[in-house]
Amino acid sequence: MRQNATPQPSLPDVLLQSEQVGSLVKESAEELASVNAGIKAEIVNQGSPLGLESALEKSEAVQEKVQEASDKLSDINIALKEEVDERHKLEGKLAEVTEQSKADRHASLHDRLTDLPNRALFYDRLEHAFLYSKRHSCAFAVMFVDLDDFKIINDTYGHEAGDRVLQLTAERLKESIRGDDTVCRHGGDEFNILINEVRKETDISLIAQKILAKIQAPCDILIRNVVVTQKVRASMGIAVFPQHGTTADSLIAGADQAMYVAKRARSGYSFAE
Repeated sequence: MRQNATPQPSLPDVLLQSEQVGSLVKESAEELASVNAGIKAEIVNQGSPLGLESALEKSEAVQEKVQEASDKLSDINIALKEEVDERHKLEGKLAEVTEQSKADRHASLHDRLTDLPNRALFYDRLEHAFLYSKRHSCAFAVMFVDLDDFKIINDTYGHEAGDRVLQLTAERLKESIRGDDTVCRHGGDEFNILINEVRKETDISLIAQKILAKIQAPCDILIRNVVVTQKVRASMGIAVFPQHGTTADSLIAGADQAMYVAKRARSGYSFAE
């Protein structure tokens, strides 16, 4: 039976162990030097007993080797410490690069104002929906949402107020969908929604009504230190796969056309033909 490999110590652990060994070697060299000094003093005071000078020479040779080992170990510890410091710097830089890479990727796939997925990410989610629906023989819906009379808000209160309305709408849309569904900002005051695994048209209608009711709830907007209560209406077009299209472009175009039908009829939502 294969034995588990012994975990290898990390570089900081190796440095700590090496420093501890270095301290012991240095301490031994100092003790040996003290002993040799005592022997020399004894020789001076009492003459030279037989073999004592020879033993002293050997002891001093050992002292030199221990001292040399202590010096070399000290140099190794300095080099190890520099290596640890350098590795910490590299790890810090790697963490910064990794975080920046994540931030850049997020920015490339999300809308700057609302932080919703952008068109590129929405199309990617649509491709996954096609694969899943074909594999499991189920349908999904694409919704195209447009805010009614949004230009009036911008013209009346300014673009800052308009941006706040878009952000509030984005938050409400996210709150209205399930975790595996997707809402994206198509552009301007237009949004796309992907509703996965729908079973029948009545279910989609209920979801559409819920989303529109959420959008149209009154919202408070701070404009030049004054809170203005604004009610935003929206129109929605709905296209269902595979009934209304079998490609991303055909579904979005069908939902877009249905949205204009709903806007003209002021019916809230309408299905593609």
